[in-house]
Amino acid sequence: MVVVDSSVWIDYFRGLNNPHTLWIDSQSEHRRLGLTDLNLCEVLQGIQDERQFATARAALLEFDIFATGGTECALQAAENFRRLSSKGLTIPNMADCWIATYCIKEGYALLHRDRDFDPFERELGLRVVKP
Repeated sequence: MVVVDSSVWIDYFRGLNNPHTLWIDSQSEHRRLGLTDLNLCEVLQGIQDERQFATARAALLEFDIFATGGTECALQAAENFRRLSSKGLTIPNMADCWIATYCIKEGYALLHRDRDFDPFERELGLRVVKP
């Protein structure tokens, strides 16, 4: 399973061609792709146009959507944040911490375009797709 982060979906729905969006097009038939409930919210909340919102919503709901909430993930995300902070690494976005923790916990790879995930890869073993 590959979880696709908001940073990639936003580019995808804007029609931008980069290695990450092209990877989605080339791999969506061959690999199981999904996103977290937080990613779904992040992508859709930024779409102003009703027609674009409906199109993106329908397209995203075709993928697996993972519910990441709950006490277990919250506790692990807090632990991961504290662990990285103790090494002098600051994670500015709580959602990124939560998404990375979920992927680590479930053993899923993450496709992203966001440097905030780098410490999770380097220090905590987050598996990352590198197109």
